[in-house]
Amino acid sequence: MRKETDILLVIDVQNDFCPGGGLAVPGGDEVVHLVNRLAHGFAHVALTQDWHPAGHSSFASSHQGKEPFEQIAMPYGAQTLWPDHCIQNTAGAAFHGGLDIPHAELVLRKGFRREVDSYSAFFENDHKTPTGLAGYLRERGFAKVTCIGLAFDFCVRYSAEDARALGFETEVIEQACRAIDLAGSAAATRKSFSERGIVLA
Repeated sequence: MRKETDILLVIDVQNDFCPGGGLAVPGGDEVVHLVNRLAHGFAHVALTQDWHPAGHSSFASSHQGKEPFEQIAMPYGAQTLWPDHCIQNTAGAAFHGGLDIPHAELVLRKGFRREVDSYSAFFENDHKTPTGLAGYLRERGFAKVTCIGLAFDFCVRYSAEDARALGFETEVIEQACRAIDLAGSAAATRKSFSERGIVLA
Protein backbone atom coordinates (compact mmCIF):
# COMPACT_ATOMS: atom_id res chain seq x y z
CA MET A 1 0.00 0.00 0.00
CA ARG A 2 1.30 3.43 -0.95
CA LYS A 3 1.69 6.32 1.50
CA GLU A 4 -1.28 8.37 2.65
CA THR A 5 0.21 11.34 0.77
CA ASP A 6 0.21 9.42 -2.56
CA ILE A 7 -2.67 9.47 -5.02
CA LEU A 8 -3.21 7.47 -8.20
CA LEU A 9 -4.58 9.46 -11.13
CA VAL A 10 -6.38 7.15 -13.59
CA ILE A 11 -6.71 9.07 -16.83
CA ASP A 12 -9.53 8.61 -19.36
CA VAL A 13 -10.03 4.83 -19.32
CA GLN A 14 -13.19 5.29 -21.39
CA ASN A 15 -14.91 3.29 -24.10
CA ASP A 16 -14.09 5.70 -26.91
CA PHE A 17 -10.35 5.30 -26.21
CA CYS A 18 -10.59 1.50 -26.40
CA PRO A 19 -10.90 -0.74 -29.50
CA GLY A 20 -14.16 -0.01 -31.30
CA GLY A 21 -14.39 3.49 -29.85
CA GLY A 22 -14.45 6.83 -31.62
CA LEU A 23 -10.77 7.54 -30.90
CA ALA A 24 -9.39 4.09 -30.20
CA VAL A 25 -5.91 3.98 -28.69
CA PRO A 26 -4.16 0.79 -29.92
CA GLY A 27 -4.46 -1.78 -27.13
CA GLY A 28 -6.32 0.68 -24.92
CA ASP A 29 -8.41 -2.01 -23.27
CA GLU A 30 -5.26 -3.97 -22.37
CA VAL A 31 -4.54 -1.60 -19.47
CA VAL A 32 -7.80 -2.19 -17.61
CA HIS A 33 -6.75 -5.24 -15.59
CA LEU A 34 -3.44 -3.66 -14.55
CA VAL A 35 -5.13 -0.35 -13.71
CA ASN A 36 -7.48 -2.21 -11.36
CA ARG A 37 -4.58 -4.06 -9.72
CA LEU A 38 -2.56 -0.88 -9.25
CA ALA A 39 -5.54 1.02 -7.90
CA HIS A 40 -6.02 -1.48 -5.10
CA GLY A 41 -2.50 -0.65 -3.92
CA PHE A 42 -3.46 2.98 -3.33
CA ALA A 43 -5.68 4.25 -0.53
CA HIS A 44 -6.49 7.28 -2.68
CA VAL A 45 -7.52 7.26 -6.34
CA ALA A 46 -8.96 9.93 -8.65
CA LEU A 47 -10.38 9.32 -12.13
CA THR A 48 -10.50 11.72 -15.06
CA GLN A 49 -13.19 11.57 -17.73
CA ASP A 50 -13.09 13.28 -21.12
CA TRP A 51 -16.51 14.96 -21.37
CA HIS A 52 -17.06 16.87 -24.61
CA PRO A 53 -20.22 18.59 -25.80
CA ALA A 54 -21.34 17.63 -29.31
CA GLY A 55 -19.65 19.84 -31.89
CA HIS A 56 -16.57 20.43 -29.75
CA SER A 57 -13.95 22.66 -31.38
CA SER A 58 -11.33 19.88 -31.25
CA PHE A 59 -13.42 17.62 -33.50
CA ALA A 60 -12.42 17.52 -37.17
CA SER A 61 -16.15 17.36 -37.98
CA SER A 62 -16.52 20.90 -36.57
CA HIS A 63 -14.16 22.31 -39.26
CA GLN A 64 -15.24 22.14 -42.88
CA GLY A 65 -12.76 20.32 -45.11
CA LYS A 66 -10.59 19.12 -42.21
CA GLU A 67 -9.71 15.51 -41.43
CA PRO A 68 -8.91 13.81 -38.11
CA PHE A 69 -5.27 14.18 -36.98
CA GLU A 70 -4.70 17.38 -38.97
CA GLN A 71 -3.47 20.36 -36.98
CA ILE A 72 -5.03 23.81 -36.95
CA ALA A 73 -4.23 27.07 -35.18
CA MET A 74 -6.57 27.94 -32.32
CA PRO A 75 -6.44 31.13 -30.22
CA TYR A 76 -4.52 29.15 -27.56
CA GLY A 77 -2.05 27.53 -30.01
CA ALA A 78 -1.79 24.46 -32.24
CA GLN A 79 -4.62 21.94 -31.90
CA THR A 80 -4.74 18.41 -33.26
CA LEU A 81 -8.18 17.65 -34.67
CA TRP A 82 -9.73 14.40 -33.48
CA PRO A 83 -12.57 12.13 -34.52
CA ASP A 84 -15.72 12.80 -32.50
CA HIS A 85 -15.26 11.10 -29.11
CA CYS A 86 -16.37 11.08 -25.48
CA ILE A 87 -19.51 13.10 -26.12
CA GLN A 88 -21.38 13.79 -22.91
CA ASN A 89 -23.89 11.13 -21.83
CA THR A 90 -22.97 8.68 -24.58
CA ALA A 91 -21.74 5.12 -24.24
CA GLY A 92 -18.38 6.20 -25.66
CA ALA A 93 -17.84 8.65 -22.82
CA ALA A 94 -18.56 6.03 -20.16
CA PHE A 95 -15.74 4.37 -18.27
CA HIS A 96 -14.67 0.98 -19.63
CA GLY A 97 -16.99 -1.66 -18.20
CA GLY A 98 -14.10 -3.64 -16.75
CA LEU A 99 -12.84 -0.75 -14.64
CA ASP A 100 -13.25 -1.75 -11.00
CA ILE A 101 -12.13 0.97 -8.60
CA PRO A 102 -14.97 1.32 -6.09
CA HIS A 103 -12.85 3.32 -3.65
CA ALA A 104 -12.10 6.15 -6.13
CA GLU A 105 -12.71 9.43 -4.31
CA LEU A 106 -13.01 11.87 -7.21
CA VAL A 107 -14.17 11.87 -10.83
CA LEU A 108 -12.88 14.94 -12.63
CA ARG A 109 -14.51 15.75 -15.97
CA LYS A 110 -12.54 17.76 -18.52
CA GLY A 111 -12.95 19.07 -22.06
CA PHE A 112 -16.49 20.32 -21.42
CA ARG A 113 -15.73 23.87 -22.61
CA ARG A 114 -16.69 23.86 -26.29
CA GLU A 115 -14.01 26.35 -27.38
CA VAL A 116 -10.91 24.73 -25.85
CA ASP A 117 -9.62 21.16 -25.62
CA SER A 118 -8.28 19.70 -22.38
CA TYR A 119 -5.58 17.04 -22.32
CA SER A 120 -4.24 17.73 -18.84
CA ALA A 121 -6.18 16.91 -15.69
CA PHE A 122 -4.91 20.22 -14.28
CA PHE A 123 -5.37 22.83 -17.04
CA GLU A 124 -7.25 23.32 -20.28
CA ASN A 125 -5.08 23.44 -23.42
CA ASP A 126 -4.71 27.21 -23.04
CA HIS A 127 -2.39 26.26 -20.12
CA LYS A 128 -4.02 28.84 -17.86
CA THR A 129 -7.63 27.78 -17.15
CA PRO A 130 -7.40 25.44 -14.13
CA THR A 131 -9.63 22.42 -13.55
CA GLY A 132 -9.35 22.76 -9.77
CA LEU A 133 -7.49 19.46 -9.34
CA ALA A 134 -4.32 21.08 -7.98
CA GLY A 135 -6.26 22.81 -5.22
CA TYR A 136 -8.07 19.59 -4.34
CA LEU A 137 -4.81 17.65 -4.06
CA ARG A 138 -3.11 20.35 -1.97
CA GLU A 139 -6.06 20.80 0.35
CA ARG A 140 -6.08 17.05 1.00
CA GLY A 141 -2.34 16.99 1.63
CA PHE A 142 -1.18 14.86 -1.29
CA ALA A 143 2.50 15.13 -2.22
CA LYS A 144 2.93 12.51 -4.96
CA VAL A 145 0.85 11.87 -8.07
CA THR A 146 1.15 8.59 -10.02
CA CYS A 147 -0.40 8.79 -13.50
CA ILE A 148 -1.71 5.88 -15.58
CA GLY A 149 -4.26 5.46 -18.37
CA LEU A 150 -4.95 6.77 -21.86
CA ALA A 151 -3.29 8.03 -23.85
CA PHE A 152 0.34 7.96 -22.73
CA ASP A 153 1.50 10.66 -25.16
CA PHE A 154 -1.40 13.09 -24.74
CA CYS A 155 -3.60 13.22 -21.65
CA VAL A 156 -1.22 11.21 -19.45
CA ARG A 157 1.75 13.24 -20.67
CA TYR A 158 0.25 16.67 -20.07
CA SER A 159 -1.26 15.69 -16.74
CA ALA A 160 2.12 14.44 -15.53
CA GLU A 161 3.97 17.49 -16.81
CA ASP A 162 1.54 19.84 -15.09
CA ALA A 163 1.63 17.85 -11.84
CA ARG A 164 5.41 18.18 -11.82
CA ALA A 165 5.32 21.89 -12.69
CA LEU A 166 2.88 22.46 -9.83
CA GLY A 167 5.35 20.96 -7.38
CA PHE A 168 4.05 17.42 -6.93
CA GLU A 169 6.40 14.47 -7.01
CA THR A 170 5.28 12.76 -10.21
CA GLU A 171 5.49 9.22 -11.55
CA VAL A 172 4.07 7.56 -14.68
CA ILE A 173 3.73 3.77 -14.90
CA GLU A 174 4.13 3.21 -18.62
CA GLN A 175 3.00 -0.42 -18.55
CA ALA A 176 -0.44 0.82 -17.44
CA CYS A 177 -0.67 3.25 -20.37
CA ARG A 178 -1.04 2.99 -24.14
CA ALA A 179 0.07 5.56 -26.73
CA ILE A 180 -1.51 6.98 -29.88
CA ASP A 181 2.02 7.75 -31.17
CA LEU A 182 1.42 10.50 -33.73
CA ALA A 183 4.65 11.48 -35.50
CA GLY A 184 6.88 10.15 -32.73
CA SER A 185 4.83 11.55 -29.85
CA ALA A 186 5.52 8.55 -27.59
CA ALA A 187 9.31 9.01 -27.81
CA ALA A 188 8.89 12.75 -27.32
CA THR A 189 6.90 12.04 -24.17
CA ARG A 190 9.65 9.86 -22.68
CA LYS A 191 12.24 12.55 -23.47
CA SER A 192 10.10 15.23 -21.86
CA PHE A 193 9.64 13.15 -18.71
CA SER A 194 13.39 12.64 -18.42
CA GLU A 195 14.07 16.34 -18.78
CA ARG A 196 11.45 17.34 -16.23
CA GLY A 197 12.32 14.84 -13.51
CA ILE A 198 9.16 12.78 -13.94
CA VAL A 199 9.81 9.18 -12.92
CA LEU A 200 8.90 6.71 -15.68
CA ALA A 201 8.33 3.44 -13.84
